[in-house]
Amino acid sequence: MQTSTRSELLLKRSLSAVWHPCSQMKQHETLPLIPIARGKGCWLYDFDGKRYLDAISSWWVNLFGHGNPRINAALVNQLEQLEHVILAGFTHEPVVELSERLSRLTGNRLGHCFYGSDGASATEIALKMSFHYWRNSGRPEKTRFISLAGSYHGETLGALSVTDVALFRDTYAPLLRVSTQVPSPDWRLAEAGESPRDFAIRCADALERHLQQHHAETAALIVEPLVQGAVGMAMYDAEYLRRARALCDRHSVHLIADEIMTGFGRTGTMFAFDQAGITPDFLCLSKGITGGYLPLSVVLATDAVYQAFYDDDVTRGFLHSHSYTGNALACRAALATLDIFEQDNIIETNKAKSARISEAARALADHPRVRNFRNTGMIWAFEAATEDPAFPRKFYQQALASELLLRPIGNTVYFMPPYVIDDSEATLLVERAAGLINTL
Repeated sequence: MQTSTRSELLLKRSLSAVWHPCSQMKQHETLPLIPIARGKGCWLYDFDGKRYLDAISSWWVNLFGHGNPRINAALVNQLEQLEHVILAGFTHEPVVELSERLSRLTGNRLGHCFYGSDGASATEIALKMSFHYWRNSGRPEKTRFISLAGSYHGETLGALSVTDVALFRDTYAPLLRVSTQVPSPDWRLAEAGESPRDFAIRCADALERHLQQHHAETAALIVEPLVQGAVGMAMYDAEYLRRARALCDRHSVHLIADEIMTGFGRTGTMFAFDQAGITPDFLCLSKGITGGYLPLSVVLATDAVYQAFYDDDVTRGFLHSHSYTGNALACRAALATLDIFEQDNIIETNKAKSARISEAARALADHPRVRNFRNTGMIWAFEAATEDPAFPRKFYQQALASELLLRPIGNTVYFMPPYVIDDSEATLLVERAAGLINTL
């Protein structure tokens, strides 16, 4: 069968059988799906051999490239031993080792790992744990949650309740719990002449005012540390996290760090909260944890939280479960991912790589049609100076024609490539993106 025919048949079958995520399916009448045959490194290939530079890490998950030989080998090895076992009443080596290593990455300040399958599940777990902690601690009135304006924490009902992106939230508003949003420290919103740090302090002052009035009924504040993804890669100063931690301590409110996107080196440190010198009460991880191979998420909690559930009374336990909790294959992929971080000194290597990419992007940053060019770690973003509501779709299509996988968020274009991107690939990405901006 010719590759083009194979691709066309797969496309028809997909449109008939698969309800694709975050999509209006009718748009695919004129915006074709891209059938992918294979991946290698930073590149995806269709059945006709056309390639696409995966500049968004396949929805922010792929850290070390497609078809990574070390992760492949670890999975093959694990397949010969154990693919999965129920984690209620049983345990296995990969989940124990992964839990211990994740705890060490927090300086053993967080541990007691509770596993789920995806980011939204991790958010749900953390919210439920916080609520249940206060109930077990004799504070059942603490049932409310705070998040930042523009926040995104997932699309299940609990996670959506603390999400503040209208496109995802508004339709389901009647089903959601009420939460409160406080001002985001996104420095794009600062006044003229106001530094990112000063603006972060001003936003923390707003949080303080809210907690002074509502701490008695507030269970937790949940934040995306340093970078708020779905609102358009909103970046902010670490001072906000330092002040938020102090305020939560002062008012007996949990701090939940949603590092589903920002974790595992994406912001320049293993976890974004490291840059503030703080420790949250709950740490939510997913996406890059398995290098983009298998679904896995985890919530790490403090010992104080864990002890509030440790009791002879079953109802005081955390009665929450997922069928594939702590899946052995996913845990082994995560362990292989952590091995690469250690063996290749990824955090330090990425610092140099980030500097080189930022230097290569200087012409793009100075482009007259680019606004708010910004960088945190291995994330770059800017706004295209256009009022065209069709910009995201047009740019996406033009990028594909230029061998780039880029999905703008509104008029925000961002780069979040796998860490294995080399200098020539980074130059190609920046130069072709600049060329697309020239066509606005």
